[in-house]
Amino acid sequence: MLLPNKKNTFAACTAIFIMLILLVSNQATDCAGVGSSESVNKKPVTELPLVGSMENLKKLLNEADNSSFLIDGPVPTVMNKMESTAQKEEGKASDSAASPGSSYSQTNVQVQGVDEADIVKTDGNYIYQVNKQQILIIKALPANEMKIVANLNFKDQNFFPRELYLDSKNLVVIGSSSIGQPYPLQETAKSISYQPYNYQSTCRVMVYDISDKENVKKSRELELEGDYLSSRKIGSAVYLVSNRFIPYYHTQDQDIDLPAYRDSALSTAYNTIDCTKIAYFPDNVYPAYIMTAGFDLANMEKAEVKTYLGNGENLYASDKNLYIALSQYDNQVHPLIRDSAFPADPAPALEKTNVFKFALAQGKINYSGKSEVPGRILNQFSMDENNGHFRIATTSGEIWRNDEYTSQNNIYILDEALNICGKIENLAPGEKIYSTRFMGDRAYMVTFKNVDPLFVIDLKDPLKPTVLGKLKIPGYSDYLHPYDENHLIGFGKESIELKSGTNESQAFYQGMKIALFDVSDVSNPKEMFKASIGDRGTDSELLHNHKALLFSKDKNLLAFPVTVMEIANQKKISTQRFPEYGSFSFQGAYVYNLDLIKGFQLKGRITHLDDSDYKKAGDRWYDSEKNVERIIYIDNTLYTLSPSMMKASNLPELKPTGSLTLR
Repeated sequence: MLLPNKKNTFAACTAIFIMLILLVSNQATDCAGVGSSESVNKKPVTELPLVGSMENLKKLLNEADNSSFLIDGPVPTVMNKMESTAQKEEGKASDSAASPGSSYSQTNVQVQGVDEADIVKTDGNYIYQVNKQQILIIKALPANEMKIVANLNFKDQNFFPRELYLDSKNLVVIGSSSIGQPYPLQETAKSISYQPYNYQSTCRVMVYDISDKENVKKSRELELEGDYLSSRKIGSAVYLVSNRFIPYYHTQDQDIDLPAYRDSALSTAYNTIDCTKIAYFPDNVYPAYIMTAGFDLANMEKAEVKTYLGNGENLYASDKNLYIALSQYDNQVHPLIRDSAFPADPAPALEKTNVFKFALAQGKINYSGKSEVPGRILNQFSMDENNGHFRIATTSGEIWRNDEYTSQNNIYILDEALNICGKIENLAPGEKIYSTRFMGDRAYMVTFKNVDPLFVIDLKDPLKPTVLGKLKIPGYSDYLHPYDENHLIGFGKESIELKSGTNESQAFYQGMKIALFDVSDVSNPKEMFKASIGDRGTDSELLHNHKALLFSKDKNLLAFPVTVMEIANQKKISTQRFPEYGSFSFQGAYVYNLDLIKGFQLKGRITHLDDSDYKKAGDRWYDSEKNVERIIYIDNTLYTLSPSMMKASNLPELKPTGSLTLR
């Protein structure tokens, strides 16, 4: 037995001290060390349980909080056909082919190297366009000799093309279709003279070999049941996600529909996915199926299709991981009466966003974790990944409330195992997020109710995100785009404040606003330049779809489609209770030069409408086959595309150099 002495006591204390340091250090590396070269304590990925059987599937859905979606009762005798509708969806893209054009624009994407599908793509020589129920391949050079060299027509194929991907050899067309299956007739319904059908929408992918542009050949088909959520292309790998809702009507003894897919690399038949191959999230059972699929264009092997009992609303992808976000609402129990004689406003449902993480590699998609954060997200730009950390911006509460449930805005930072390790909450109480942009170690957030606060947030230390500065100006930005590391472009609306009958001020949006922000002094961001377009009612697809933007810093070029509404003889808005809407005056492309010295310089406007169109327009203008949808460039030629026409103009003068009728 050792007797206590100074030497032994010192050694024991030193050992304990070292153990404490190691313990604290190991706990810290769970978040702070992610993405570094240091060893990281990673929480092991828990394998998801499988549904296993039809009996268990029914049990899971009946026990789910939202089981009211499943209604017991007779099958309806008639089901109308669900028609698929083409959707106009939300930088630098992937590996397009070398071409005579030495430089050409790419789809504006969120993450460099992660391509996003769009309605127009170019390889610097040819332009590929989704045009109604067809795909047009157009030879763009020389601009005065443009011509259509191929037309992939789907009018008789029960297929509605929506978006495209492009590489040196392949054209990938993603669209919507539907399949019909007869309902089982019940005894009481056998007297009807026809068989009722259940029409299930599908997400279909067609791959074409475009080595010979005038002799395009289909090389692959993949079809998933459900509605197309989104996709990404990384190198030669294509990743897809669809949502397949489970029909609401079921009898006690009727089996629940199981999802199916088909892959021409296997066969032309549909493959029903058995319950033994459907996974589920134990605390997030939802009456729908998430279907993921990945395949590699380089080898054309069978696609890897996986199915989960769940749903998705927004999708974000880095070059290594894909994240699917889903809102969830939990009702609270609350007193209905305050101390006063008036009933209290009911407490809102607790909002949270579930995040499902999937690892991406060579066309493979593997589930790798799940987490949840308070609040709801706005869109894909509410999410980001940087150095192994996942960052997400949310809004909680409601802007119309003035109690403890008023809105607030938050950013949460999650480690590689999706544990929350840093957060900043309660930003701009009473307002909601209108746009977010993550750029490296910073986040930029715009919130709005009456004015537009632009927050600059430091995320360098994931454990302690902090607000560095903010700028309050009238209006708001729906989309933020990086100009460079110290400057940011905002696209949104002007706004004014008017007093209501209760003498409270209320904000009303006006015309479109574009602004250049200087954030080099993070504690004091400034609006360097701004430009306004039109009056109340002016709108642009860019405000809800970033792919509509053409931006080239090297060319000092900025362009986007816009529908302009203007008020004649500018009435004094301040004397009115509600601001007046403008009347239609223009649809087409606005083209600017943009630099840090002169700001926004309007170079010109390009329209596909003629004088007769403007005369027939009246006060309003809606979708037209002559509406400009995209603007791209090849070398020093600018191309504007609508469903009916393609126009070419030279840069920088914007003089017309050619046009082509498309319909």
